Amino acid sequence: MKVILDIKESSRVPFFMEMVKSLDYISVIKEVKEERNSQFIADLAEAFNDVKQYEKGKKKLKSAKDLLNEL
Repeated sequence: MKVILDIKESSRVPFFMEMVKSLDYISVIKEVKEERNSQFIADLAEAFNDVKQYEKGKKKLKSAKDLLNEL
C-alpha cells in the first residue's frame, strides 16, 4: 500500500522521518521537498482517487468533450 503524507509543520519533519525509517515494515521510496512537485503529486493522487470513486459508481466525471468545451 502506498500513502502520501503532507507534513504541515516543517520543524517536525526530521523527527517524523527518523521514526518512519526506524520501522522495518516501511520503506521510504521518495521524499519530495519542492513545493511545485509536491503539489503535482497531491493533484495526481486526487485524480487517482476520483477515478477510483468513478469506478465504484460514487462519482460522475466529465467527458473529454465537456472538458474541451469549457476551454
